[in-house]
Amino acid sequence: MTAMHWHRLLRRVWHFIWEDDSILSWIVNVILAFVLIKFVVYPLLGLLLATKFPVVAVISSSMEHDGRFDAWWEKQRAWYEEHGIERESFETFPWRNGFNKGDIMVLHGTKAENIKKGHIIVFSTSIREEPIIHRVVDIKKDDHIVFTTKGDHNAQSYEFERSISESQMLGRAVFRIPYLGYIKIWFVDALQLIGAIR
Repeated sequence: MTAMHWHRLLRRVWHFIWEDDSILSWIVNVILAFVLIKFVVYPLLGLLLATKFPVVAVISSSMEHDGRFDAWWEKQRAWYEEHGIERESFETFPWRNGFNKGDIMVLHGTKAENIKKGHIIVFSTSIREEPIIHRVVDIKKDDHIVFTTKGDHNAQSYEFERSISESQMLGRAVFRIPYLGYIKIWFVDALQLIGAIR
């Protein structure tokens, strides 16, 4: 192929991807976007943010507050005060009003010794396939660092989150994009529905 043929071919491909309004062009765009995000953008973000999980979608309601802070605190205050967290302290925590199912959280691979009470961390467990994103409510430092976490919406801290080790921690939440994670949730739900129909 001559340089002229290559040039024409590239112009046709460019037109098909960016200017064509056909269904096939739309499908190719979706596939290209997926490939770019999965194999280029996501790994680059992981490198920049020092974590294998630079972006996560919130898939549960465990961090939601269901309204204003005052009403939420009245429901939850007994648990927090019993565990040494007063309202004044909680109000200084990141995302003191929680966040919602469907939000996207950007993570940073923060070292365990830099995590403070009130930070939002993502961690893995052996009992759940998906990572969990909850608030740190206690830190114990002996030979190694152990975290206790709690979902703001949950009535208690569950057994599996009372001894989160450094090795389980995947990152600390540093930025929130509201509701964009529903794209992932709907996609996963659609795949499960298709699997159930088969």
